[in-house]
Amino acid sequence: MNDSRVFIGIDVSKNRLDVAARPTGDVWQVPNDAGGIGELTEGLVGMGPSLVVLEATGGLERALAAELASAGLPVAVVNPRHVRDFARAAGNLAKTDTLDAQVLARFGQAMEPEPRPIPDADAQELQALVGRRRQLVEMITAEKNRRRTVIARIRPQLEEHIQWLEKNLNDLDQDLDGFIRSSPMWRTKERIIRSVPGVGPVLSATLLASLPELGALSRGQIAALAGVAPFNRDSGTLRGKRTVWGGRRRVRAVLYMAALVAARYNPVIKDFYQRLCSTSKPKKVALTACMRKLLVILNSMVKHGRDWQPSLQTP
Repeated sequence: MNDSRVFIGIDVSKNRLDVAARPTGDVWQVPNDAGGIGELTEGLVGMGPSLVVLEATGGLERALAAELASAGLPVAVVNPRHVRDFARAAGNLAKTDTLDAQVLARFGQAMEPEPRPIPDADAQELQALVGRRRQLVEMITAEKNRRRTVIARIRPQLEEHIQWLEKNLNDLDQDLDGFIRSSPMWRTKERIIRSVPGVGPVLSATLLASLPELGALSRGQIAALAGVAPFNRDSGTLRGKRTVWGGRRRVRAVLYMAALVAARYNPVIKDFYQRLCSTSKPKKVALTACMRKLLVILNSMVKHGRDWQPSLQTP
């Protein structure tokens, strides 16, 4: 490894950014505000790091990541679980903001995760709309479940709230549809994705918002990124079951529902599902395989700009 390369780890909290550099071991802090982000960006540009590593922290990292990327710095936003697993493997069990920044820098130096393009403002807005839709669906489900136990005096209020939530969901769906159609690129991607039998607007919007890499990666990479690629669990002479784990949970959840529909109405996925079940595969395993196949098909279609053609998708 070239020791002259610099790797930066940044732990993002609400009020502060903790920064660590490898291999120098330097650590410092700046406020997590416009001034602090600007100061940090200017300093890092002068250092010319090979990689800047941040954890995905539910949105707190977006402003910083966007600023660093716009300054031409190579930024990788990584899965926090991967970093914690790396820290445990290295024997770093203590956890403070400064230590977390040092672990991120060490993770970047050892693993060199690939920098990915940071979503632009429109993509972030789309993610926010899809996230809000998911929240509304969860609230509607929770309120409907309360119907079984609520007392009679509260029931009218409960029903009124459900109606209000459903109206908001309908309005949001229209807003989401209009937002997607306002972008020529998204409009084209959506047309391709929606041309597949069994794929509806929820999966389409989720893929556009939460899996922007669709069409730009290999079939194995996109499956691993979504968390539907099976991994071996073998040790010595023992052979464990292949399981799926990790990846983008929200994408995987919506993809599961789409696979349920596709297993009934999409001729290619239906045939694939039935063949797996005929070989005594458990239904859950068969559906997981259908999720992966559906995603791989969509990835190929978007990559080649091609609408659904069953003759090209046969197993």
